[in-house]
Amino acid sequence: IPELGHKYYLQFSTEDYRTGEDAGNCLATVLYPKKKSPPVVSIRCSHTKDQKEIQEEDNRLYQRIRHQSKPITGNDIPDSFGNIDPALEPVWALAVAGSSSIMWEKSSESLSYFLAQVKSVRQWMRKDDLTEFDFTVLLHEMPTQEIVSCHMSLRWLPGHPLKVKHFCASPSHGVEEGSGAESGSAAGPSAEKGANF
Repeated sequence: IPELGHKYYLQFSTEDYRTGEDAGNCLATVLYPKKKSPPVVSIRCSHTKDQKEIQEEDNRLYQRIRHQSKPITGNDIPDSFGNIDPALEPVWALAVAGSSSIMWEKSSESLSYFLAQVKSVRQWMRKDDLTEFDFTVLLHEMPTQEIVSCHMSLRWLPGHPLKVKHFCASPSHGVEEGSGAESGSAAGPSAEKGANF
C-alpha cells in the first residue's frame, strides 16, 4: 500500500499448546508500516474448543500456581536436552504467552523470533488475586541466529489479559527500549478475554 507499507492476508490453523489438538482456524490481516512500529494486526478465529472448557483449564492452571506453599523458581527451562520438569510446565506456559507479546512488538517483515529458553523465573507471592512472575527469557532471532535476552515481568488473573512489561538487550543491537504496561495474551494482541493456555 503506497505510503503505508505492506499488508498481508493470512489463513491458518491453530493447535492447543499442551495437547497438540486442533484449536480452530483463523483469518488475519497484518500491516507492516513503513515507519518503524509494531505491525497492525486484525484477527478473527473460530474455536473448536468450548470457551467454558478453556476457562476451566485456565482456572486449573491458576489454582495450581496459587496453591504453592513457596514461590516457584527455576532455571534453564527447557534444559539442554529439551526436557521441562512437570512442576515447571505452568511457568513455561506463562512464558510462552508472555513472550509472544514481546515477539509481536519486536518482529518486522525481515525479523522474527521464537522463545528458545527461560533462563530464570521467580514467582512473587501476592496478597491479592494476581499471579506475578519475573522471567529472563532468551529469544532466537531469525534470520540473524542471534539470541536476545529479555527481562519480562508478567501478571495474570484468569479472565483477564496478561500484563507484560519487558526490557531487552542484544549484543549487536545494543540496549533496546522496553515496554510500558502492555497487555498480551496467547490468544493474540487484540484478545479481550485473556490468555488461554
